[in-house]
Amino acid sequence: MEKDEDGFYNPTPSDAKKPEAPAEPPVDDGKKSDLINSTFEVQVTLADQQQDPNSPLFSVKTFEELGLHEDLLKGVYDMGFSRPSKIQERALPLLLRTPPQNMIGQSQSGTGKTAAFVLTMLSRVDFSINKPQALCLAPSRELARQIMSVVVSMGKFTPVQTEYAIKESVPRSTTSITAHIIVGTPGTMTDLIKRRVIDVTSVKVFVLDEADNMLDQDGLGDQTLRVKNTLPRAPNGPQIILFSATFPDHVRKFADKFAPEANKIELKKEELSVDGIRQCYMDCKNSEHKYDVLVQLYSLLTVGQSIIFCQHRATADRISQKMSAQGHKVASLHGAKDASERDQIIDGFREGKDKVLITTNVIARGIDILQVNMVVNYDLPLLNEREKGADEKPDVETYLHRIGRTGRFGRKGISINFVHDKKTWEQMEQIERALGKKIQRIETDDLDEMEEAMKKTLK
Repeated sequence: MEKDEDGFYNPTPSDAKKPEAPAEPPVDDGKKSDLINSTFEVQVTLADQQQDPNSPLFSVKTFEELGLHEDLLKGVYDMGFSRPSKIQERALPLLLRTPPQNMIGQSQSGTGKTAAFVLTMLSRVDFSINKPQALCLAPSRELARQIMSVVVSMGKFTPVQTEYAIKESVPRSTTSITAHIIVGTPGTMTDLIKRRVIDVTSVKVFVLDEADNMLDQDGLGDQTLRVKNTLPRAPNGPQIILFSATFPDHVRKFADKFAPEANKIELKKEELSVDGIRQCYMDCKNSEHKYDVLVQLYSLLTVGQSIIFCQHRATADRISQKMSAQGHKVASLHGAKDASERDQIIDGFREGKDKVLITTNVIARGIDILQVNMVVNYDLPLLNEREKGADEKPDVETYLHRIGRTGRFGRKGISINFVHDKKTWEQMEQIERALGKKIQRIETDDLDEMEEAMKKTLK
């Protein structure tokens, strides 16, 4: 079968799967879901234009209505989910219906999209067959590990077998992976499939988390497409599920081709900025002054937990080394560190051993750490990091993802942008215009006044 100009094998809808027997609903243990009651308007577009997207068939208020196996339902309740979130109410009936259909989902961070696609993967697996049946790709090892923790928790009462496809997770001597669900990054997944360590002939579900990043970024887009083109084709192709908080227009067109005839769940564009996050900026005198202001902020950074985003790895290392030398406890994380060190750093931050994490965009997307109440954009994210010739325009999509690391699940958070010259001032103004939201100025001249203003904002 020939590829078209975008590298696709003309895909068609996936084959039908026999429905499972209905499960007996477990007793609700009274735990409350930690998901926010999203007030966002959820817009559903069905691939079948003849059907009514507002039909009661395409919405549920309880997990029992989904007909899940009791072992899976038990796992859902054990995780503390008492009822579906707004996005899950609409997404799950479409994701789990027979025959399976592709989905493109756009949902604000912290609304339960990970749980939705994990539940779909676990629901489609035939545990009696020891072959890979669900593949999930994420842009970073940190996000892949977080997704796997949800798979393991939700599937703890089932016989599911799982495996990573991330760097240094699979010994070179391994000849075959028979796990039902494999979660990984595009490069490692491509390599394992190419070496026939992963047999993809029985894959029923293919998920991309942070899909806009996976389809758009240099390198990741090609690798993701390579993985897709190794999977079974129609009529036995897998259900393709794409989820992200943002979908720029040019990526959306590519996504439509990547997951053809997909049901879509979207939020209105203007509703993507997280209202629970107070956005501020600090007018620094020059690039060196940014470091001084950061050090002055340290006592506030450690009230909860904070993430400081830098443009380059060298900046992250330089700041962390300098702050550590001055007696401040900070951690530094980026893609140049080896795999075990990255795992150790993110795990330590999750456990609260470190209060301040200095990093690059490697954890700008999807990472859930509830205690994070402050994000500092030491450097604003720029488009020319991803697109050549973008003339140092701000990357609004990445900005939204970055600040979305705080204020998770409806909690309060604050984001602070450092501005130090005319160029960065103009970039921040462009972000303001794109979001239609005023970013509040906080003075940096008077330390006491600055702390007072910050404390008020954090209340």
